[in-house]
Amino acid sequence: MNSAYKHTFSNSARTLWSNIRDLVRDEAAFLIGLLTVAFLTFGFAILADEVIEGDLSAFDNMVVIALHANGNLSDPLSPPWFVETVRDVTALGSNSVLGLFLLALIGYFILIRRRGTAVLMTVAMLGGWIVSTMLKIGFDRPRPDTFHAARVFTASFPSAHATLSAIFFLTTGTLLARMTVVWHLKIYFMVIAVLLTVLTGLSRVYLGVHYASDVLAGWSIGCAWAILCCAMALKLQKRAVEPTVEITRQRDKITTTLSS
Repeated sequence: MNSAYKHTFSNSARTLWSNIRDLVRDEAAFLIGLLTVAFLTFGFAILADEVIEGDLSAFDNMVVIALHANGNLSDPLSPPWFVETVRDVTALGSNSVLGLFLLALIGYFILIRRRGTAVLMTVAMLGGWIVSTMLKIGFDRPRPDTFHAARVFTASFPSAHATLSAIFFLTTGTLLARMTVVWHLKIYFMVIAVLLTVLTGLSRVYLGVHYASDVLAGWSIGCAWAILCCAMALKLQKRAVEPTVEITRQRDKITTTLSS
């Protein structure tokens, strides 16, 4: 009887310690996330102030000139096939392509019974689009005075492609990484998310439709928004609105057993 009591006490102690450790870890991650959001937002504010004052003009113009042959702003520094390739890449941040990706992702989350995550992803993208649009209207910065290898219809600051691609790819990568317990898959999801975000932003500068500061500002506000959305997803999971990875894994095992 005494041995059984000790065994029960030991299990309870381990469970309590595990719960405390997970709580501290998650709360620390949430706090670090909020601090990162504040830092990125502050960075955006600094960039915006520098753009308004015109202090980044020399840097922006230097980058634009460097990407054109012999300083000719109508002649991109590359063969035509490469320009076409970059134009294909830049479409990853367009409203139409991201809209299709979003619909596919929402369908996936609904099929795996993560409706809260589907709603969060929808709100994240719609909110990001509204913020980006309002900022463009507010700053109303003209586009670079170069040959535009892609058609544009809005103001320059901040880059909507950089903003929305950061929100979509980084949020998606983080959510997918949290849905698996395999570390190399977590790393893979995040590396792909960062790579697609960076390539999309760089393509806007290369095609002459944005200044470098436009893209930096878009990355700043987009990353901040993505981190904030992921922090909210963590809170939903802790409040049992969304299942944790372990619950999902156990549920899938039960489903597979019953099916067989």
